[in-house]
Amino acid sequence: MRIEKIPAIAALLAALLVAADFLFPPPLGRANEASELVLDREGRWVHAFATPEGRWRFAAKLDDVDPTFVERVIEIEDKRFLDHRGVDIAAVARAGWSAASAGRIVSGASTITMQAARLLEPRPRTLFSKAIEMVRARQIEERLSKREILELYLTLAPYGGNLEGVRAASLTYFGKEPLHLTDAEQALLIALPQAPEGRRPDRKPEAARAARADILNRLAASGTLTTQLAEEGDAAPLPSARTEMPRAAYHLARELAAEKHERHIVHSTLDLTLQTTVEQLAQTYANNLDDGATTALMVIDNTTREVRA
Repeated sequence: MRIEKIPAIAALLAALLVAADFLFPPPLGRANEASELVLDREGRWVHAFATPEGRWRFAAKLDDVDPTFVERVIEIEDKRFLDHRGVDIAAVARAGWSAASAGRIVSGASTITMQAARLLEPRPRTLFSKAIEMVRARQIEERLSKREILELYLTLAPYGGNLEGVRAASLTYFGKEPLHLTDAEQALLIALPQAPEGRRPDRKPEAARAARADILNRLAASGTLTTQLAEEGDAAPLPSARTEMPRAAYHLARELAAEKHERHIVHSTLDLTLQTTVEQLAQTYANNLDDGATTALMVIDNTTREVRA
């Protein structure tokens, strides 16, 4: 090959890469397919609707998540997340050397961005799939900020059954949003996506407890958690059952959720406490009626004309 042709060939290859990136972008839209959520006037959850495929998935913004938890996710999953551009070359080299030495896969090299790519496009775990994940990770890094990539991962990460994302998992297992999490809760939420079905605390508590302990010990070893706090976290009880998603005010919630709303969140004028009381009263009254009869109650604020229940 003549030397003067090298720049032209390099330019052609670069053009082909740009064209391929344009023609085959990563399917980022899947993260927008979230569960619809109706809130009351104070921001309490009134009713949640699963996604069309039956998943519980709520968009996770970093402002809605415990910042210490986010830091620990990075510490465990991808220490150099803020420094690389989707692929951690050092981790890939280390994993390759370990696999070659042991004759089997000893450690992984998937970055948070690569994991996000796999969640967007699930594939069989093969070397070819890993190569595609690396390409997709680079594409994602070109399109999203590090903050947005973390939000993407925290929205799509699997937590067992039909739970996806840290918000759905936190509400189901702890009955609260993930804004303020204990060390034990954080460790469990970090451990679950690594083996979501094999570590479900409601079905396999021993495996869940062992996985949580491993995360606590790793955090203590890294200096991000004291040994005493790790031991206290290990002694904390595990959630033994899943909390059901809120189901109040079904008919109104269905109408409100049918409209397009930012982040799939609907803010209503309802009062959840009053709504619960009214539903109980209606059910009590309906029990005394003939079969097929229905009841309907409404509470309106006379001053503002707003519907409260």
